[in-house]
Amino acid sequence: MNELSLITAIRKWSTPRSAAPGVVKGIGDDCAIIRPRANEDLLFTTDFVIEDVHFTRAAQTGIDTGWKALARGLSDVAAMGGDARYALVSLALAPWCCHNYVRDLYKGFNKLAGLHGVQIIGGDVSRTEKLSIDIIVIGSTPRGKALRRDGAKPGDVIYVSGQLGRAAVREYKDRPIPRLELGRKLRGKATSCMDLSDGLAMDLHRLAVESGVAAELDGPLPSAPKATREHALFGGEDYELLCTLPAGRRAPPELTRVGLIVKGKPGHVTLAGESLQPRGWDPLA
Repeated sequence: MNELSLITAIRKWSTPRSAAPGVVKGIGDDCAIIRPRANEDLLFTTDFVIEDVHFTRAAQTGIDTGWKALARGLSDVAAMGGDARYALVSLALAPWCCHNYVRDLYKGFNKLAGLHGVQIIGGDVSRTEKLSIDIIVIGSTPRGKALRRDGAKPGDVIYVSGQLGRAAVREYKDRPIPRLELGRKLRGKATSCMDLSDGLAMDLHRLAVESGVAAELDGPLPSAPKATREHALFGGEDYELLCTLPAGRRAPPELTRVGLIVKGKPGHVTLAGESLQPRGWDPLA
């Protein structure tokens, strides 16, 4: 492959039958052109997926890896209560990457993008020793309605979606499902929300720091089959939602109560009355 032939192929793989709303110009120019709608806030997020850090060739196909790379960004948009709209994909290809493998990456991107009305509107290509994928996702919310990490108040109830520890048990072979629909349900209801991707212990600590509160985990954790409590607390890569709702507010059925927000040192988390260290997935460790 050379750059020109690869970009020509990528453009073919990425171009939908009809452009998503707001796309004035997609792939093919120096920049994509997006025309925002009135009365909306735009959301921007970026994530790396790097060979032997976030995936291994032995455990995942190109389609799986492409899906997961986009899912990481869509999960961030879900945590803000947003609609995912556009994505930019940059690839630094390793020597082993062939045309068919890159095509499979785009099959994975497109399978997930198609489920959520997301259009790939650009990106970049280069080369490196190990495959690296950089995904930028652009989403939107009604103006002033984005969910944030900094709104939890003492007395709020802590909830999580889904089953925790699944990725740790299955060694990242699953294709994560971004909780975009649930995030939208939480707009105007949750006092805080974030993507649960680095482990409950780590992410609840982060949410509590941003909100200036402490947290108590006091209930059984919704763990995946075969997952230990260690997996559920520290495993990471679950791509679920962690949120808080005022006491007495009815939670969507996808959520499980796991604790309470309390007054205390910002970021301090306890489990059954004992301090819980903010350990979890750390890509720099």
